[in-house]
Amino acid sequence: MNVRPISGAPAGAGKGLLALVLGALLLLVTACGGSDSAGGAKGGEKPEDGGKVENAASQAVVTIAPKDGAASVATSGALKVTAEKGKLTTVTVADSKGNKVEGKLTADGAAWEPVQHLAGGTKYKVHAVAKDADGRESAKDTTFTTLVPKNTFIGHYTPEDGSTVGVGMPVSINFTRGITNPEAVERAIKVTAEPSVPIEGHWFGNDRLDFRPEKYWAAGTKVTVRLNLDGVEGRPGVYGKQAKTVRFTIGRGQVSTVDASEKTMKVVRDGKLIKTIPITAGAPATTTYNGQMVISEKYKVTRMNGATVGFGGEYDIKDVPHAMRLSTSGTFVHGNYWASSGTFGSANVSHGCVGLRDVRGAYDGSTPAAWFYNNSIIGDVVVVKNSKDKQIQPENGLNGWNMPWSEWIK
Repeated sequence: MNVRPISGAPAGAGKGLLALVLGALLLLVTACGGSDSAGGAKGGEKPEDGGKVENAASQAVVTIAPKDGAASVATSGALKVTAEKGKLTTVTVADSKGNKVEGKLTADGAAWEPVQHLAGGTKYKVHAVAKDADGRESAKDTTFTTLVPKNTFIGHYTPEDGSTVGVGMPVSINFTRGITNPEAVERAIKVTAEPSVPIEGHWFGNDRLDFRPEKYWAAGTKVTVRLNLDGVEGRPGVYGKQAKTVRFTIGRGQVSTVDASEKTMKVVRDGKLIKTIPITAGAPATTTYNGQMVISEKYKVTRMNGATVGFGGEYDIKDVPHAMRLSTSGTFVHGNYWASSGTFGSANVSHGCVGLRDVRGAYDGSTPAAWFYNNSIIGDVVVVKNSKDKQIQPENGLNGWNMPWSEWIK
């Protein structure tokens, strides 16, 4: 390096300036590179902290099945998230509408699985994060689409959404296909009540599932039914396609008791007797079932043809007034205009129904049949006792109350 003296500077000033420049350069090198005396490591040696590098990648590895972009994925058993050399801290699975899939994490944090089936024909996004032993995180994001079912089923349910029903009304679901995987289907249906009460389901055959509490509902109860059947494989290759929430309310508590021997019906509402009505029950050759029966349908006027219930051409009445169904097999409580008024309360003459005095055309609102019709709602209970017949079968109508609770919950 050649350094010339500054013009006009005293002789010997060049050497002083050179010393200053060299000193500054030495200071700069020391500041940038450090020195052994400052505690820095010599070339090729490890740092005093054992070699830990703060920005090293996480050792945790997240694996998601099915693979990213997969199509026609099964709605059950295919989705699983795992972590190696770390623990899962976050797993989020949601469809394109933002609806999240509930899941469960193993105790060791190594795996996550959904607790329910996925919907069919739906695109899902998966976001998973795992953390290694040093607290460093690793994430993975994938998408996949579930299969589009070729064969499907739904459930026809009662009661209707928004309805007010009697204390005996069960939740009854009839499926359009026979179910061979009842556990999966039943898990996909949730019935809850406010105030809360234990509610259990019972299968009648392979195409009907009813839910009820141990005893009649309490008046005023709010019931919610969630049908999450979309994607449930009810039988091999047949999937549910229904996702619906149904809510209904239990009205006042009314239970009417028919004494076939006394030929009367006592109507009790919220624990108080409000009316006693003379009736006619089944004749000795065509007796009325005993048991607890729930009103499932109401018709101000309907046709009753004996041929449809095994009585051949014994009767065909086209204008039966104030009729309310109690069984699938044809038991009704209804108005009767063809018997003499003296029959009611004194003789049993019907083909198995419970008859109340009425007029043809159902125009007179003051008759006993009209009164009972107007003061009854779907879901009210009619109990028949002291008839010389057997007890009605639980599956004959909405009449599961005739099954003991211990058998219902098996």
